[in-house]
Amino acid sequence: MASDGTRSPLERLRAYYDHEERTCPACGYEDEEGVWESETNGRQVHYYHECPRCGAVRDHTLDVLAE
Repeated sequence: MASDGTRSPLERLRAYYDHEERTCPACGYEDEEGVWESETNGRQVHYYHECPRCGAVRDHTLDVLAE
């Protein structure tokens, strides 16, 4: 992942998912226009994407560690 000083690391991670995780593992559909959504509760960041063809949901959850 290339560094981009204008976006946060979490924004860059979502952009990575948008670019690299386009193909649904359940049905093989490649969603070229789809984007990953994200939510946070302050302790975790949850990224998810629903396949427009079959409805399968992929997700990644990251724990945010406070220093």
